[in-house]
Amino acid sequence: MFVEALRAAITQATKAKDEVARDVLRLALGEIQMGELRAERPFTDDEAAAVAKKLVKSNEETLAATTDAARADVLRREIAVLSTLLPKSLSVPQIVEALASQTEALKAAKNDGQATGIAMKHLKTTGAVFDGKDVGEAVKTIRS
Repeated sequence: MFVEALRAAITQATKAKDEVARDVLRLALGEIQMGELRAERPFTDDEAAAVAKKLVKSNEETLAATTDAARADVLRREIAVLSTLLPKSLSVPQIVEALASQTEALKAAKNDGQATGIAMKHLKTTGAVFDGKDVGEAVKTIRS
């Protein structure tokens, strides 16, 4: 389903003559296809989305290091295009809410690191999409 959405977005970007979107989407599709070849099997939606997420992270790191304004604009646009395809991550308040059943265990943990591990394990079992930094922040909120 992710790859189909990606292909549809490529077609749409091509028709709209949006070269930045078309190129970054083609890059993502190519990375997914290379990964599938290496794995010798089709990727799941989660694996394909992880490839796109990795591209977003790479662009964010490059954006932080660049001083070229034109390049920065292109990177921001690429990040925005790829982000529209990715599942939405839980916000810190949503993570705090999702961890409500684990409050006692989180407070009983020896330190924030152990508490974060408990939180991550719980969130993974729910199938939630989240950012590790946000989990750490939510844990600190719960433990304070």
